[in-house]
Amino acid sequence: AHRSACPSCDEAYRHCPLTMSGIVKRFVPLMDRVLVQKLKTEAKTATGILLPESAKQAPNWAKVLAIGPGRRTKDGELVPMGVKVGDTVVVPEYGGTTLKFDNEDYHVFRDEDFMGVIEE
Repeated sequence: AHRSACPSCDEAYRHCPLTMSGIVKRFVPLMDRVLVQKLKTEAKTATGILLPESAKQAPNWAKVLAIGPGRRTKDGELVPMGVKVGDTVVVPEYGGTTLKFDNEDYHVFRDEDFMGVIEE
């Protein structure tokens, strides 16, 4: 099993009932690819003012939903992934592949495409 434990309950990721729905159950990333879902922007400011759609900035943070096992070097050694399931990562504005599933947008990036992990 190349996926880490579920961040909600520490069960093996593929067996956790909390994460076994939708695309996570059906899409298994290969090599150093990572499945993420971008976080939604707030429709309200900190002071409670509602923002129109045009004023919202597209998010560049995403939640890691699934990871591949990692890439291999020319010598065949496995290079470990830099992120784990449940991490919040900073994604590039452009790049990756968009997947649409159950009217939700998901994105697949390579591990090296992430700019950083947000510590919470």
